Amino acid sequence: MKEQAEENVYSIYPEEQKQLGKEWQKSIPAQVFLNYFFAINYHIKQNDNNSLDQLAFFGEVKPALSEQDVEAVKRLLLNCWSTEYALRATAELGDEAYMRNALHWTFPQAFYTVFASLQAFLYTRGVNSNNEALILREAGRLVVKNAYPQAVGFYAAGHYDDFNIRRLPLAHYKPSLQIAGKELEAQAQIGQFLRTTRRQKAKVIRQQVQANPVTAIRSSRNNEVLQKFGPQHWQQITWRLGYTTIFDLMARLRISSSHREIERFVQAEIDFKLFHESLLEIVSYLNNTHESYVAQAMGLQQYEGFVNALPPHLQGSFVKTRLEEQTRPLLQDNNYSMGAAA
Repeated sequence: MKEQAEENVYSIYPEEQKQLGKEWQKSIPAQVFLNYFFAINYHIKQNDNNSLDQLAFFGEVKPALSEQDVEAVKRLLLNCWSTEYALRATAELGDEAYMRNALHWTFPQAFYTVFASLQAFLYTRGVNSNNEALILREAGRLVVKNAYPQAVGFYAAGHYDDFNIRRLPLAHYKPSLQIAGKELEAQAQIGQFLRTTRRQKAKVIRQQVQANPVTAIRSSRNNEVLQKFGPQHWQQITWRLGYTTIFDLMARLRISSSHREIERFVQAEIDFKLFHESLLEIVSYLNNTHESYVAQAMGLQQYEGFVNALPPHLQGSFVKTRLEEQTRPLLQDNNYSMGAAA
């Protein structure tokens, strides 16, 4: 089967000039990546009107936490916050040349701080694992179950090259190379990011499945391991994909940091300061969401005691700010201050 580059997308700017300078062409992959994360942040800001207390999932009964559970969750949050602290330290320097060369560690930092807070949240729901694939799959299930605010509740599902984007009604448009200035452009860029990420993930799974003689899909004609997949073959591995969510998009930062392609970002002519700002705001939003769930499970008083006893580098930091401005008002206003600790 001939693999399509994109499917069912319509250009927002059909008149967009095709002739680009050679130097700019070298920067296009990096610019597109920047566009994706700027679009996610733009979409969050435009749609952040759905507080956790409006979600039925937030009010569901949670498993009781033992003292051992609470300590495990605290360790995960410390890991999360220390990584976010390092990410913020780079962004706050404000030197574009430094930020350009810092991508080797800021990309993975942005993913792993969110991953650690996601682990802490899942731990309060009875999921205790360090397996990245399992954690991302569970996160996908929670996104679909409306455990997250509308602003980050979008996802992709479906078979290879027959993907469908949910909760982004404008995602079928084809994005331009411009930074999003309208919700239409933001959703178009996020939609493309979801499709390309799901396609990439499907290819990785196909490679893993076909490399194992036990799981490999074989030809019905000669029983040889298939080298080319048709739609019916892709459908046999779709169940392994789960849902593709914002957490899979964040995981692309980890993937990029471990390949030579990171060099094309370092050499690109893009707005690195804007890139870091976008990443940092997305990270803060996701981590704050998870922190609110954790504080609810631990009990507000116990959570506040933990925050007040943090190591010196985290004292009076963004952690305290998010607690005071968002988590405490959310829990106090909805009588969630006692928590579910055993």
